[in-house]
Amino acid sequence: MADANLQVLTAMITPAVLISGAGTLLMSTSSRLGRVTDRVRQLTARFKVLVTEDGRAEPLARDEKRMIVKQLPRLARRSRIIVQAMTALYLAVALLVLTSILIGGSALLAQQAGPLPVLLAIAGAASLAYGALLLSFETRLSARTTKEEMQFLVNLGDHYAGLYDEALIQNVRERVEETG
Repeated sequence: MADANLQVLTAMITPAVLISGAGTLLMSTSSRLGRVTDRVRQLTARFKVLVTEDGRAEPLARDEKRMIVKQLPRLARRSRIIVQAMTALYLAVALLVLTSILIGGSALLAQQAGPLPVLLAIAGAASLAYGALLLSFETRLSARTTKEEMQFLVNLGDHYAGLYDEALIQNVRERVEETG
């Protein structure tokens, strides 16, 4: 017969797999939030250049300013989604850690934990799944913004068509449109 203490320890460690997954997602999500913040700062700096006299003289400056202004609500939405995902992931970690504590505490006190550890583990796993789902939505927003920027660059290439092979520009345009 297996040692009861080892069984308790095994039960306490089981949520650690999900905690590890949530931790990995939290690190990458924190990085994503940093990239959104950096992107807003880059767009702000670029917009400041485009509204100067020299900036307004740049090819397609008006189109670039429109693209920047159009991206801002998406970046704000991405930021909100990332914060919601991080909140869900932190909640998942907390619930899963509480699950482990409750399992260990009930064994240490020789008390029946009842269904509470299972409910906490289910809630933690659900919160983890919700955070991951939010991140998939944020990824789609990011991809949409990137596609718009690629389209702008193709248009800029069209503007300078004399410098490029027209077939190359058409090929690039078609490949960018395929990414949607």
